[in-house]
Amino acid sequence: MKIVILGLPNSGKTTVFNALTRGTAETTAYMSGQLEPNTSIVKVPDQRLVELAKMFNPKKVTPANVQYVDVGGMSGGARQESGLPPALLNYLSGADALLHVVRAFEDDNVAHPSGSVDPKRDIAEVDLELIFSDLAIIERRLTRLEAEINKMSAKEREIRIVERNALTRLQEALQSEIPVRDVVISDEEERLLRGYQFLSAKPMLIVINIGESDIQNPPQVALPHQHSDIVSLCGQVEAELAQLDDTDAQVFMDDLNIQEPARDRVIALSYQLLGLISFLTVGPDEVRAWTIIRNTPAVEAAGAIHSDIQRGFIRAEVVPCHELISAGSMNEAKKVGVVRMEGKQYTVQDGDICHFLFNV
Repeated sequence: MKIVILGLPNSGKTTVFNALTRGTAETTAYMSGQLEPNTSIVKVPDQRLVELAKMFNPKKVTPANVQYVDVGGMSGGARQESGLPPALLNYLSGADALLHVVRAFEDDNVAHPSGSVDPKRDIAEVDLELIFSDLAIIERRLTRLEAEINKMSAKEREIRIVERNALTRLQEALQSEIPVRDVVISDEEERLLRGYQFLSAKPMLIVINIGESDIQNPPQVALPHQHSDIVSLCGQVEAELAQLDDTDAQVFMDDLNIQEPARDRVIALSYQLLGLISFLTVGPDEVRAWTIIRNTPAVEAAGAIHSDIQRGFIRAEVVPCHELISAGSMNEAKKVGVVRMEGKQYTVQDGDICHFLFNV
């Protein structure tokens, strides 16, 4: 799953990218879309795997992961120009979710492109950039539909009328500065519109990039839209923490009265925002987290491991992770009756430990 990091210039995007990925990418400002983005795959922190590894002592532990892509800063002027640069638009369109870094720190050595620090204004500015891009797509498509719809077969025309009506409704919302993610659409409309990859429809995590002096009392910024979340972190401090070993990092956090790195919380929120959960498999060879979409039935979850397991699915042996840890071993968990047998349509829950029985 790919999460693209975006924001206005000098918001600290690349610093936040380094904090999340333990990277060392150059933080010098660069023009939007002109350079290759910074990309890294990050392991999703999961204390459950740590506890299970103590129990099973496996040869390896494999957590879930997400990919972060740090693209060039948005100019903030696409509405007055010809829209977002094609390279930037391409990266944003390919994202499963967006992470918007919003500047809330003061630094006389790093000028804000708008002349002052105002998180609420900057959130609205980037939202408008995405809305403007979506409006351009809709306007082009509606023009084409109006020219072609009367030439279509009756069945195709019926489908395209539904599409046209949905696009018109989205257009009206966008013109009122309401992003697509705030508009309720039917399942049929969702299927027809899925290929458009509207930027303002994508789930968004807003990261308020604060200064060190605000760590204990970060500014409160209201969450503006649905299918979004908001979190604060000090990018500079988190980037420094990410480069330290565990001992030095703990000393640093103690000095700043920090309980845990904010990067772990941001990564976990990124994962959750995508609508993802992890089920687990355990054994002496490997303890592993497998990524699935929330509300996935057991037979489809089995396919995340291998298509043969899904094809030959018989049943799933399931125990919640916390129940297994509490019991102390799989044998004890079975004795106390917390291990269940579930069928194909069982909805796998986050933290379920699953063993799939199959025959092909």
